Amino acid sequence: MALELKRNGYHDFTVLEKAGEVGGVWRENTYPGAGCDIPSPYYSFSYEPNPVWPMRFSLREDITAYMNGVVDRHGLREHIRFRTEVASAEFDKDSGQWTITTSTGETLTADVFVPATGQLSRPSHPDIPGRETFAGKAFHSAEWDHDVDLTGKRVAVIGTGASAIQFVPKIQQGVDRLTLFQRSAPYIAPKPDTVYKPLHHTAFARFPVLQKAERFLWWAFCEFSTMGIVGNKAIAKLGSAVTRWHLKRQVFDPALRAKLTPDYPIGCKRVLFADDYYPALAQSNVDVVTERIAEITPGGVRDAAGTQHDVDVIVYGTGFATQSFLAPIAVRGLDGRDLNDAWADGARAYLGITVPAFPNLFLMYGPNTNLGAGSIIYMLERQARYIRQLVDHLDGQSYVDVRVDVEARYDREIQSRLAGTAWASCASWYRTEAGRVTNNWPGLVSEYDRRTRTVNLADYRTVTVPRESSARPRAERPGSPR
Repeated sequence: MALELKRNGYHDFTVLEKAGEVGGVWRENTYPGAGCDIPSPYYSFSYEPNPVWPMRFSLREDITAYMNGVVDRHGLREHIRFRTEVASAEFDKDSGQWTITTSTGETLTADVFVPATGQLSRPSHPDIPGRETFAGKAFHSAEWDHDVDLTGKRVAVIGTGASAIQFVPKIQQGVDRLTLFQRSAPYIAPKPDTVYKPLHHTAFARFPVLQKAERFLWWAFCEFSTMGIVGNKAIAKLGSAVTRWHLKRQVFDPALRAKLTPDYPIGCKRVLFADDYYPALAQSNVDVVTERIAEITPGGVRDAAGTQHDVDVIVYGTGFATQSFLAPIAVRGLDGRDLNDAWADGARAYLGITVPAFPNLFLMYGPNTNLGAGSIIYMLERQARYIRQLVDHLDGQSYVDVRVDVEARYDREIQSRLAGTAWASCASWYRTEAGRVTNNWPGLVSEYDRRTRTVNLADYRTVTVPRESSARPRAERPGSPR
């Protein structure tokens, strides 16, 4: 969002960052093997290609370095206030402005408020009886305790999501025993990774079209894969066949293979990429437990069959709190309306960006904009472009509020389409307990690009605020009066 503003001549904006440095999820997740499962040529800004990615599926250190490089090249660091956490935000219709309060009690005013807190930023700890009684060391994978030496230890890993797929192979070799508690088996496909050599770097730098071509191929592959998730049975069947073949060629023990075979439609949960996960689980020092966990005891984990698994360390690979999108920020819109109340039945927003009765609040990575296959960076670029057009429409005296009927019609469409996708067929972090899919976009990213390309101002009501009530000047842009 900051890049979009800066590249279009806006300079009067501030980024509030609760941490002490840039990086988001790539700064926070330091577990062994942390990296992205989308190829780097696609998981990067379209206008900021990086010809020197060290590998196709880059690790967190390289992604963080890329992000910092972009920030510095575009002069964004001067706009960022680090160690500033937002506690609440409230809209005042008389001034047409938001008052933002930080965790220290400081207040700021803004014409536009853009929450960009992500969907995977708050670790989720499981509600397992006895968790607080465990006498050993325990931590979440997103809060990895590097002071705990796992060498020679008996380690329990709870969860088999995207993070566990990456760190389990890294720690398996050094531990005495690894007990993996699996609630549901993930679909895992071969990972077509490659190390980019100096020749690649030279070619990408001299002939940028080569990297653009790889980016396009991965975009096309993800669009193809998405069609399988959202309803194309032939593509879904092909994807299932590839993952079954991958499992069969890497796991020879029939009993273990049966445990690792998913029992739900492909795509309902995120399909993962790994070549080292199955071989790690096949090692003699690994047990895969599919019994439900009954309780955690001072000495380990007891499963529902009554078996006690004694361990020294527990690692929770249990994902994130994904349903309360802006929590713990308290957000109040027109007439003091609470966003939590507006989202009581599940988060929703027009194009994933705007919510009725919350004027000039524009969401990045909001409801129903996550992807089952594809680069979220692609989606974020489109959202930033759309929001910037709304900012263009504002003149320092006005606010825009999406029409209730427009948002309601859009939400009915999205939920109707989602009902026919794989995401509606099993429990996952994409869905509320009531079954509403709040996180995922039900179509191709090319459709989202088309629908967000140009703002239709008829979808909004524009309210003019008297000039004397407006405390902030209009952001200066080239060729326009201040």
